[in-house]
Amino acid sequence: MTDSISTFPVGKVVTFSKTVSESDVYLFAGITGDFDPIHVDEAYASQTEFGGRIAHGALILGYMSTASTLIHQGFGRPLVSLGYDRIRIVKAVLIGDTITVTYKVASVDIEKSRTIADVTVTNQRGELVVVANHIQKVL
Repeated sequence: MTDSISTFPVGKVVTFSKTVSESDVYLFAGITGDFDPIHVDEAYASQTEFGGRIAHGALILGYMSTASTLIHQGFGRPLVSLGYDRIRIVKAVLIGDTITVTYKVASVDIEKSRTIADVTVTNQRGELVVVANHIQKVL
């Protein structure tokens, strides 16, 4: 195990895949209180341009957080999120889609003890659905 920010591997990549289930969306709606019909009402959502219910954008951000935890396993010091920048939801994630989060350390700021990562999320068809930058601080 290493524990110096200067040794944190720029270019390190992890991936995390998950099929977005109906229960994921309903549990997230219950936790957040966001019961917008586009997420929970199939009859309503089927009449929209999406053709069915879509996952909450914040739920997909939660899956991105899983990848951010995976990236520093074995590092020896905790990292905490300082936030996501430039988040863009490019395409809707439908219930039943399998998404893959790719999390790549783009740079390390030694003075501020931070890592900066490029994060992309694609669906099972290889279509980009979300993109962001993520900043973490080494404690």
